[in-house]
Amino acid sequence: MLKEKFLEIFGGEEEGLRVFRAPGRVNLIGEHTDYNGGYVFPAALTKASTVVLRKRLDCFVHIRATDLAEEAVIDLSRIENFKDLPYGNYQAGVMDEMHKAGYALFGMDMLFEDTVPHGSGLSSSAAIEVVTALAVYTLSREAGIGKEASMADLAKIAQRAENQYIGVNCGIMDQFASAMGKKDMALLLNCKTLEYELVPAVMEGYCLVLSNTKKKHTLGASKYNERRQECDNAFAALSEVLPGKTCLGDISPEEFEANKQAITNETEQKRAAHVIYEDARVLAAVEALKKNDLVTFGQLLNASHDSLRDLYEVTGEELDTMVEEARKIEGVLGSRMTGAGFGGSTVSVVRTDMVDRFQKTVGENYTKRTGLVPEFYISEIGNGAEAVPFQAQ
Repeated sequence: MLKEKFLEIFGGEEEGLRVFRAPGRVNLIGEHTDYNGGYVFPAALTKASTVVLRKRLDCFVHIRATDLAEEAVIDLSRIENFKDLPYGNYQAGVMDEMHKAGYALFGMDMLFEDTVPHGSGLSSSAAIEVVTALAVYTLSREAGIGKEASMADLAKIAQRAENQYIGVNCGIMDQFASAMGKKDMALLLNCKTLEYELVPAVMEGYCLVLSNTKKKHTLGASKYNERRQECDNAFAALSEVLPGKTCLGDISPEEFEANKQAITNETEQKRAAHVIYEDARVLAAVEALKKNDLVTFGQLLNASHDSLRDLYEVTGEELDTMVEEARKIEGVLGSRMTGAGFGGSTVSVVRTDMVDRFQKTVGENYTKRTGLVPEFYISEIGNGAEAVPFQAQ
């Protein structure tokens, strides 16, 4: 049990231990639209980052993870100096942003158990960020320090930590889904306004299968920031002929087609085309799911991946191979990469009676083609971040 592992590592008694959890997420459709003010359609997973913690009397945070031998030690008086930690930098970044937002920081012993596979494209980093934000917020408020905040507010703080401390210009989707998810529901989120709608995501006769390519992606080392700059450049060109628009998410496919010649850089035009048509696919996919039209839903997932491959160019050999093999299986309605790309995972809509064959056949063929051994998870949609009653541990 996690609390017993904590006591084994840090010593002491159970008194004063606190437990918090925040999930990873799968994005059903709507990739690279979030930082362009568009729509996304994620759902929280049951795989999560769970932390057991206890306050210390000094200003040091000692961080351990159940799957890592090393301990990270953060000096809260020098919080800005821990950006290069191999593990613990996300937690440090959140603490830095929480402090800037007016919340109190306490020395702590923290033990993390992360069941979201690192580098899988299922937002293990957002889970760590959100659970840290919730823990710091809870302790600070109990001490009477800091203003009341919603889970959406904590998601924004977690996003700022990744943007400003880690240096990855991600949008709000991952942190928002981790903070705000609900069991058996997906979130249609307008990333410009943060308005959202909970949509039932139970697919009768079908399930979501996540396929981890085992090709890890690192956002900071990928071309993520480059893609964001290309989108900014494309929007700057379009805004010259479409005054009043504030982001690519404001532009319809019809408006784009009538004005795309304003983007003279061919690559930047392709990036904008993906974002604008992906937004339309998200809205169409939500309507299809509401009608239980899973065939159309699957076709939209396929179109999303093809656009990410051809227009946004963020897939790569491993993701493309996994999707190609998945689409060959009878009973698969659609398959696409999920997450930032350049490795990570795919999500597929698979007929329930074909799941075993899917995992066996896709796994074998993928390994033959890439040399990598994938992992498969049957996606269960769970709740967002929460404090865990201690007796539940």
